[in-house]
Amino acid sequence: MIYKLLTACLFVSVMLPGFAQEQPTRNISTYFTAEKKYLVLPVKNGATKRNLELWVDGVNTRFWDMELAEDKPDWYAYMRIDEWKGKQIELRVDKVSAASKVFDPVMQSDADTNANEYKEKLRPQFHFSPKRGWTNDPNGMVYFNGEYHLFFQHNPYGRNWGNMTWGHAVSKGLVRWAELDDGIHPNQGGPVFSGGAVVDKNNTSGLGENGKPAMVMFHTGARGWGQYMTWSTDGRNFHWYDKAVVPRINKENWDPKVIWYEPAKQWVMVLWVERGNNDQHSIQFLTSPYLKNWTPASITYGGIGNDRYLYECPEFYELPVQGMDGVKKWVLTGANTEYAVGSFDGTTFTEEERKLQNQHGRGFYAPQTFSDEPTGRRIEIGWWRTNTAEDDMDFNQSMSLPMEHKLVKTPEGIRLTRMPVKEAERLRSGKIYKAGNKTLKENSANPLKDINIELAEIHVEITPGKAKEVALNIRGVAVIYNVAAQQLVADGVKAPAPLQNGKLTLLIYADRTGLEIFANNGLMFMPVNINIDDSDRSLSLSVKGGTAKISSLEVYELKSIWQ
Repeated sequence: MIYKLLTACLFVSVMLPGFAQEQPTRNISTYFTAEKKYLVLPVKNGATKRNLELWVDGVNTRFWDMELAEDKPDWYAYMRIDEWKGKQIELRVDKVSAASKVFDPVMQSDADTNANEYKEKLRPQFHFSPKRGWTNDPNGMVYFNGEYHLFFQHNPYGRNWGNMTWGHAVSKGLVRWAELDDGIHPNQGGPVFSGGAVVDKNNTSGLGENGKPAMVMFHTGARGWGQYMTWSTDGRNFHWYDKAVVPRINKENWDPKVIWYEPAKQWVMVLWVERGNNDQHSIQFLTSPYLKNWTPASITYGGIGNDRYLYECPEFYELPVQGMDGVKKWVLTGANTEYAVGSFDGTTFTEEERKLQNQHGRGFYAPQTFSDEPTGRRIEIGWWRTNTAEDDMDFNQSMSLPMEHKLVKTPEGIRLTRMPVKEAERLRSGKIYKAGNKTLKENSANPLKDINIELAEIHVEITPGKAKEVALNIRGVAVIYNVAAQQLVADGVKAPAPLQNGKLTLLIYADRTGLEIFANNGLMFMPVNINIDDSDRSLSLSVKGGTAKISSLEVYELKSIWQ
């Protein structure tokens, strides 16, 4: 960690009033003039949380809590203050020790001088994670002005959940992400909870400027639980609509997702609402011609209580069905990825099959898909709950790989598939191992014995035949296929993976913080969050109880997106 700021910092001496020795803590107000881009805040992992407020022109403009370092910090957080350059700012802090000189001097900087970001031992190497602080749900995913915009639930001031803010990252090609300054900060609506974004191409809202459409974002304000709207015409600067566009509906309601429904030339919002006194989960559908006022249209009911079907973070979209010419179906899903397939007439969703599941993993939650994707694909990113709050890490959690959704016709019905986007192939370093048409017996030599690798993309197509078990060992993590049960097991996670024409196809991505496993062309997705032992770079493939035939085996070494 960096314990000393570089010379870009401005030091402003502040005289603090003295207190009697018997007073262990005190509230302080420190005054300084905003002169640089950032206010620099010292963080100590595990320290007592303090409440802080930033007052500008007599208005409480920022409010947050953090594990404030009163001695040597573990890391520094950076808060944008340049919009108030030249103004006097009051910084209020509660209950710091009487001897504390935490803001004496106040530190400002024009540059983010933390030098260790993206070099930490538990930093995922090809999964997006924030350079600092906590992250969870992806938010506001939209293609706008030639960039994929990924907003995300973010605590900029600590590596644990809190201070919900919309972090912001952009990418030209879904592989490398550039993290920008936070997009939407808590205000009178409270902390900024999850939601979605759209591009108002026809300027129905009137928020576009000079022929430029607005990117319009919707989120839940955690103070009062209304649904709020912000917008941007450049993808960098954000403006607030002055009131909630959807007031609180019921006991609990959050996570608005908005789409454009072309046949009716109207906007549709799907919103999770808890109803009654029995924790009844539901999705409220609302409509609007111009985004600012919304009319309730219909309700789709999900599970109750611990039955998390259609619980929070709804997603709603239409896809063509592969293998059924001209047929399209709508997909409605919640945070745990259980989904329904059906039809939609602009106001009402009619389920045809419900409580379906493609994802059988651990640590995958609240996925969202991109609006306005230029190629017409339905591309998803989910929150991947990686175990990164260890040692001196100053960040926590990450996102999944971007995955393309498709609907396919199967003997069981119409089903959803997930597979990594084609762009993920750009991660390949050029180093490759290929083998095929091999017969594998219980005592056969390991066909992967010569591979020493950290980041990997692994393709296997195998006919188990009379083998009872097929086992891949990826850097010490066993991925085992039970042939009789037609079940895949990895680090205690189990998932159904029926053979197709007697074959099992696997695609596995291995990062420092776990595996993402795709079986049978995406009919099953299995994320497994586990911090992999850095000392083990080996791979192996073996069988038990019989002979299996490998028809295809490919291993690619992958590059880090941070280099």
